[in-house]
Amino acid sequence: MPYPLDEAPSQRFRFEQYFEALRNHNFDYEVCSFIDLKIWTILYTEGFALRKVFGIVHGFLRRLKVLTRVNKSDYIFIHREATPLGPPLFEMLIAKLWRKRIIYDFDDSIWLKDPSESSVLSRLKWKNKVRYICKWSHKISVGNKYLTEYASKYNQNVILNPTTIDTEGYHNPILNASGTKKKHKLVIGWTGTHSTLPYLKSLIPVLRKLELNYSFTFLVIANRNPQIDLKSFEFMEWDKESEIGDLMKIDIGLMPLSDDIWSLGKCGFKALQFMALKIPVCISPVGVNNEIVNDSVNGFLCRNGEEWYTKIEQLLRDTKLRRLLGEAGRRTVVSRYSVKSNETNFLNLFY
Repeated sequence: MPYPLDEAPSQRFRFEQYFEALRNHNFDYEVCSFIDLKIWTILYTEGFALRKVFGIVHGFLRRLKVLTRVNKSDYIFIHREATPLGPPLFEMLIAKLWRKRIIYDFDDSIWLKDPSESSVLSRLKWKNKVRYICKWSHKISVGNKYLTEYASKYNQNVILNPTTIDTEGYHNPILNASGTKKKHKLVIGWTGTHSTLPYLKSLIPVLRKLELNYSFTFLVIANRNPQIDLKSFEFMEWDKESEIGDLMKIDIGLMPLSDDIWSLGKCGFKALQFMALKIPVCISPVGVNNEIVNDSVNGFLCRNGEEWYTKIEQLLRDTKLRRLLGEAGRRTVVSRYSVKSNETNFLNLFY
């Protein structure tokens, strides 16, 4: 995996929360991240160029060390890629030289240029390696139908393994209710990382218009302050330890996306987090979002600025509607996108 244990959302909610299930089914495992925790803490901050370079070099050395232990394994589970830069050399060695069964997992359109990346970085990442890793893999685990269609062009053994939520022990509104406090204003909220902050730009005019008629707080929980020019804007730095309590401060959850091929690879994680906590959502009808939300039943789909305004306004004005959509949203996550509902599907990757 690319990042240290229990730090990156894609790792935490795609496979780390299934470690207990693996142990319960008599699997032993070893986790091997490319970068260590020291580099992770500065990876997305400005400066520290030399330390980052040394961190990448150290990551390649860690991968070489892993190769000495590959032969002891029955499966090699690779999330996204073995190395963030360069061709798929390590994957090729594992599949062709050691002849080990690779389980390849990804939850984004990682064969495409990420809009948040520079062209130089995108070329260094060697995006076309994804197709080769797919070809060499024993099984492929992907997060939605669009990713399934891509992977199936290179390998017929593809399992749709959605990004899931621990609705019993972690994203549980009952267990975390004691930490919430009464508020004077309703809170409209968004959460994500620095790479997804640009999606908020399209909502700024909508929120500015809503500010003319309603009093609310627009809370952004992220690892970087976007400095949005709104009188309702508040920023809260994302903190793993307080993540659920911070999310539960939100009354209306937003997930805007641009309608493009990169967004088609998204797996609806932000919406699922809100819905699991009974927070009603307004989201863009892009990709898997159309499967997660049934408009006006368990959330709202918003196709344009007018719909964003109208549907957020409805939720601001109607307490009962917020409750009904929130409860329906949680039922959806528990039945279709929870760890419990997907456990057998995940374990089938290893049989």
